[in-house]
Amino acid sequence: MSESDIRDAFPHAAARVPLPKRPQGEYRILRERSRQAGSRYRMVLYRRNFLPGGTFFFTVTLADRNSSALIDNVAALRDAFQTTRRERPFTIDAIVILPDHLHAILTLPPADADFSGRWRRIKGCFSGALINAGADVARAPNGDLTLWQRRFWEHTIRGDGDFERHVDYIHFNPIKHGLVERVCDWPHSSFHRYVKEGLLPEDWAGHVGDAKGRYGERGHG
Repeated sequence: MSESDIRDAFPHAAARVPLPKRPQGEYRILRERSRQAGSRYRMVLYRRNFLPGGTFFFTVTLADRNSSALIDNVAALRDAFQTTRRERPFTIDAIVILPDHLHAILTLPPADADFSGRWRRIKGCFSGALINAGADVARAPNGDLTLWQRRFWEHTIRGDGDFERHVDYIHFNPIKHGLVERVCDWPHSSFHRYVKEGLLPEDWAGHVGDAKGRYGERGHG
C-alpha cells in the first residue's frame, strides 16, 4: 500500500455480526497486490507469533478510553504511519481509526517478524507530534508517556476465511461502536480504498445495528 493509500485510510466477534457476502476472490486480489508490493501472505496454519512475513490483525488503544485524540489528530497519526513505513516497511491490508483506538491488518516483509517495534515507533511518533503541537500528554511517575496503553492485541491471520472475516470486522467497526449508521459514512477507514478499487460496493453492509464482542488473542508490549 502506498502513502496515497494511507491517506485514503484516514480522510468484536465478527462471527455474530450479520455481514453481506463478498464477491468471490476479491480479497485474493488484494493479497496478490500486497505480494507484488514486496509483502508475503502464506496460506498455512500459523503455529506461532512473530512469523517472518506473516499477516496480523491488531487492536491498539489509547490509555484514556474517553479520548478522541486519534481522530482529532488524524494527520499526525497518518504521518506516524508514513514515517514508520519508510523506516521499516510493511503493508496495510485494512485499517480503521476510531476516537480512542484503531484496528489494522498488517503484512510484514519476508525475514521480518518485529511488529512490536513498528508499533512502538508509530506510538512514539504520534505522541511526539502531539507534544510538539503543545498538547498536554500525561506521564507516569517515572516520566514515561502514558498516552497509549502499553500492550496491544495481536491475532495471527490463519487463512482466507480468517483474513476476510477480520477485514469485514475492521470496516464494520464504526457501526459496532454507534459512530455511524452506514460503513461508507466513516471517513477514517480503508473501506473507501476497497470501494475505489472495486473490491466492495459503497453500500456494503447497508444500515446495520450494533454488535458486541472483541477480537484479539494475546497482548504484547
